[in-house]
Amino acid sequence: MRVIAGEMKGRRLDAVPGSATRPTTDKIKESIFQIMGPYFDGGICLDLFAGSGSLGIEALSRGMDEAIFVDKNPKAVQVIKQNLQTLKIEEHAEVFRADAFRALQAIAKRGLKFKLILLDPPYGKVDYCKLIEVIEASSLLDDGGIIYAEHEPGEKVPESTSTLHITKQTDYSRSIGITIYEKNIRENEVEA
Repeated sequence: MRVIAGEMKGRRLDAVPGSATRPTTDKIKESIFQIMGPYFDGGICLDLFAGSGSLGIEALSRGMDEAIFVDKNPKAVQVIKQNLQTLKIEEHAEVFRADAFRALQAIAKRGLKFKLILLDPPYGKVDYCKLIEVIEASSLLDDGGIIYAEHEPGEKVPESTSTLHITKQTDYSRSIGITIYEKNIRENEVEA
């Protein structure tokens, strides 16, 4: 595993030992970031179900200002911290060992808004409809912000909603499906 593009291009990343996590391959990582926007102009990223942290680290390398990494697996949290330390980017990151839904509640209380939310949970273990509903209800995504959701092909994921629309939905193989949402920009807002 390595960083594909940006400031840290080519740098190697450690993977979480064992079979509890399933890292996104470099080829898929490169494809999805080309779709979402090859480079970012600041903002905060949330890497939920972070595993090794490779997706959030890729976002930092491509221009995100900060990233919050969440995983409930203690080995994953240790590897994320190692990867951040190796790349010398700890000051741009927060790492939490927590259940995803509890983490979302805590983050909402802080009033944070994200330009990018990365969702790559263990396949078949998370209700995507409920997860997206909590993210929407908590107003965690900036207008124009993106949610990347990796899932099994054919897994039920929400269709476009009143605040989100699907910009890309595809199966990369027999085992990987991807849905990318973007938050609608509210046109009639008046700036104070």
